[in-house]
Amino acid sequence: MHPSLTKSRFRLWLSLFLLLLIVLSALLVYQALSQMKWEVFRQHQILAEELASRIDSQLSRLIENEEQRSFAEYTFLNVFGDEKSNFIQRSPLSSYPVEADIPGVVGYFQVDDKGRFSTPLLPVGSSADAYGIAQNEREQRRQLQQQIRQILSRNQLIKTSRRVRASNNKQEAAEADRAMALSEAEEVAFSDRRDEEVSQQKFDLLEQPIEAERRKSSQLTSKLGRVAELKLESQFQAQQAPPANTVPSAIVAKKKRVSRKEQIVLAESLAVASDTDDAVRVTTFESEVDPFHFSELDGRHFVLFRKVWREGARYTQGILFEQELFLKGVIERLFRKTALSEMSDLLVAFQGDLLSHFSGGDGVAYTRAAELKGELLYRTRLSAPLAEIELIFSIKHLPAGPGSTVVYWVSSLLILVLCGGFYFIYRLGLKQLLLAQQQQDFVSAVSHELKTPLTSIRMYGEILREGWADEAKKRTYYDYIFHESERLTRLINNVLQLARVTRNEHHLNIREVEISELMDIIQSKVTSLVEHSGFTLQLNCEGVCDGRLTIDPDAFTQIILNLVDNAVKFSAKAEIKRIDIGCHCLSNGRVEFSVRDYGPGIAKGQMKKIFQLFYRSENELTRNTIGTGIGLSLVKQLVQQMGAKMDVVKQTPGVEFKLIFVR
Repeated sequence: MHPSLTKSRFRLWLSLFLLLLIVLSALLVYQALSQMKWEVFRQHQILAEELASRIDSQLSRLIENEEQRSFAEYTFLNVFGDEKSNFIQRSPLSSYPVEADIPGVVGYFQVDDKGRFSTPLLPVGSSADAYGIAQNEREQRRQLQQQIRQILSRNQLIKTSRRVRASNNKQEAAEADRAMALSEAEEVAFSDRRDEEVSQQKFDLLEQPIEAERRKSSQLTSKLGRVAELKLESQFQAQQAPPANTVPSAIVAKKKRVSRKEQIVLAESLAVASDTDDAVRVTTFESEVDPFHFSELDGRHFVLFRKVWREGARYTQGILFEQELFLKGVIERLFRKTALSEMSDLLVAFQGDLLSHFSGGDGVAYTRAAELKGELLYRTRLSAPLAEIELIFSIKHLPAGPGSTVVYWVSSLLILVLCGGFYFIYRLGLKQLLLAQQQQDFVSAVSHELKTPLTSIRMYGEILREGWADEAKKRTYYDYIFHESERLTRLINNVLQLARVTRNEHHLNIREVEISELMDIIQSKVTSLVEHSGFTLQLNCEGVCDGRLTIDPDAFTQIILNLVDNAVKFSAKAEIKRIDIGCHCLSNGRVEFSVRDYGPGIAKGQMKKIFQLFYRSENELTRNTIGTGIGLSLVKQLVQQMGAKMDVVKQTPGVEFKLIFVR
């Protein structure tokens, strides 16, 4: 298989393996972060559930307190204690300013079976002066009573008297203000009987969902828009399945809300039947009180009302609320006390209309529902009679979970490990592929180096054995056989030496040797090799001081022979066929040996590669020089084992190898 094809496959498979690891790791990290984010979401959702439960409980408790009020408390006078004692006091609802536990209360009102409107603020059928109400306070009470009347009238729940509608100047307006405090009998005098009967039916309509046409005509359309316009995401909502066989709390609460009967002692004014303003009659009767109903009026007010049945006659009693004060006084107040207010938004809706938006930590005020972005956190309705009020919690940015920092750090380290491991494995794999290819080339080179001389030796040996050569050629054949045998010996020695070095089994025989003795060994070993190849040998040993070197003579000789053999092979076609071997004494007790040829030299990019095992600058199938690619690698290892240094210097022409030993 071609080496480039093998490398391409190796890169492909390794890249696919790395990609698979990255994808699996990314999935694990994503799953871990998603689970943490879900846990954080669930924690905030639980907070929203608890907050909604507190809001619902508080409102239910406040409304329950209002439901416990008797029929008589909606009149100005109440009988306290034993009914026979006729101990009459003001109703608790007659206080001014209006005192109520529910925030945003405008006031209390009552509409009787005749459609007549009254409030506990002023007595019906008698003068307020008789009860110690100062004139200034009396005017304030009348103004509040008129305000309640106007709100109900504006929503067509009661009909404004003709006297009030006919007021065209200041004097008539003043008379109309006084008419608001007149007795029920006076009110009946200018009220239409058909209008009185319709009033009770108007309250019945409040119990029904507000239709779209009625919403537009009554200006109930919210500025924020409808709940259907919200574009909140719900990716986390899909992960939780609602528990089976559950019933909404509002429905459960509605089932428990039933009518109650009570025995009432009522103090009624006799002004309707007599001219005495302060005449009071105490009567006892039984009434049936229905649960409260809740509805929106003109987009600015809420009404909480109930039906009361007295001796077959229907009365409507209720409470008016300022919408904004009511929502802020209960819902927003509790919302701001929780940690949710720092990062989530709360929307309050009534029958699908968005009424208020309480912003989280960013404090952004939205004008339309479509502008609100984020994740739907929790959505629920309140208990009856507020079942049409819906709380919608949303969150823009979920905070990171407590373990997310660790996950991010581990993910970063994992990416570094994967990338580093990929690079390391890739480099190692390339080296192994290169080594395998070089080993194949080495086997091919060794086969070539062994086969060619052995074939020649065998051929010349047969010629000599058979006596086919004359005396003149025998000498030539013997010399050829001798030199080829030496070359085979060097090759085999290099292979054996490399095997021992690779297995760490090579042990040098270090001893002191005279420098002159080393030069003699070099000359005797190298001369025949150089001359047989057609080269001339020049020894330059000038300036060599006498002394000894602590080295292994055999290893040193093998180093020089490999360098000379390498120089001869690559300089075969050089114009100057000469090998220079030098020996010079350097400072600090160092001795330098050099081997130079005059061939083509070595390219700069191959200066470091030539010492790699099995490295050859030529392709094994097309190379022109002989050799196995282990000579220079073995030279480098032997030099390092003897503690020497080797350098390659580019010359013109040729190249020079320098060996530096320390004496």
